Order: sequence, then structure tokens, then C-alpha cells
Amino acid sequence: MSNSFIIDVREMTEKRTYTKHRRAESEAETRAHIVEATVALHEEVGPARTTIAAIAERAGVHRPTVYRHFPTVEGLLGACSGHWVELHPPPDPASWAAVPDPDERLRLALDELFAYYEATEAMTRNVLRDAAVMPELAIYGDQFSDYFAAVAEVLLAGRAADTMLEAAITLATAFETWQTISQRTALGRAGAIALAVAVVNGVTPTTDTTTPIIPKERRR
Repeated sequence: MSNSFIIDVREMTEKRTYTKHRRAESEAETRAHIVEATVALHEEVGPARTTIAAIAERAGVHRPTVYRHFPTVEGLLGACSGHWVELHPPPDPASWAAVPDPDERLRLALDELFAYYEATEAMTRNVLRDAAVMPELAIYGDQFSDYFAAVAEVLLAGRAADTMLEAAITLATAFETWQTISQRTALGRAGAIALAVAVVNGVTPTTDTTTPIIPKERRR
């Protein structure tokens, strides 16, 4: 066997390997463009109003290409959710647990949550709105509920367990509460935090045993 033949075979193998590698890179890039285009449309018009045609146009591909990469709505939503969370990770409730004073802990949590709402208002608003008409978003509603159950658990630590207090913390930390304050008042973030803390601390404990606090594992 001649050396020239061996060299030719090696060159062919290297070319094939390079071609496969470049094709894989191209496919990954196309998939990323589709995800980025979808996320942008979700933020602009919402998941329910985002069409495959609009995604394809924004990503610079044809509709069949979108379907080839994401045959199901659930798969596309999952990829978009992962991309969004990577860009905008929500505050970690566990990081607040190290603050011993309940009011200081609450203020820290509200500051981080309200900053997060400011940065993600359009997407959060659209997803919450469209969840009512788009069953595929239900899983993200469950994740949302689980997240705020963890928020409440951390913020209730060191306070007397009480239904009214739990409700006040739920109200104070909700996106809808922040949205109402930011849109209908001139308080700013510091003022919104002070108002939310005042609401929580102004709650009169209830002794109504007919409405016990729901254990975390039963909240759905």
C-alpha cells in the first residue's frame, strides 16, 4: 500500500469529520436562532400570539425548519424557558434565609423580586396572561406556584404562623402587586418596598381555625 493512498484516505476522513462538525455547528446555530426569535416574540406579543410563521421570519429560516427542530409546542416552550431563565435567573429564596431579622429579610426579598419584575415585566405579564388560554403553559404555572411557596416559607420564618400573615406575604411579593404600584403610583421601588412591608406588619393575626395554613406539599 503506497504512502500516497494512506495520505488520501486520511485527508478524506478529515474532510468528512470537518463537514460533520460544521453541519452540527450550523444546526446548533439554527436552533439557537429559532429559540432567540421565539423568546423575543413572547416578550413582545406573548406566547399565545406567536406564530410559527413569525418565528421563521424572525429567525431567518423556513417554517419546516422550525418544525424540524421543534416538532411540538411543548419542546419549543421548554427550550425558550431554559434560555430565558439562563438570561434572567430569578432571585434565590435560600439566599435570604441567612438574614435573621424577619423585616430585613422581607425588605431584601422585595428589593430583589421587584428588581426582577422591572427587568422581566413584559415577559412575565404576557406569560401570566396567556396561561389562561394556552394549556401548554400550565407546567410553568406550577413552577411559578412552587417558587412562591418557597418564597413564603423563607419569609414566614421567625414570624407567628398565621393565615392572614401568609396571605399578606403572598400579596406583598406578587408580580401583580408590584405591577399595580409601579403603574398607578409614583412611589418607586423604595416606596413600593416600604408599602409592602407596612402591609405585612399591619396584619392583625386571625384565630380562625377553619382556614388553616396549607402545607407546602398540598399547595397547587
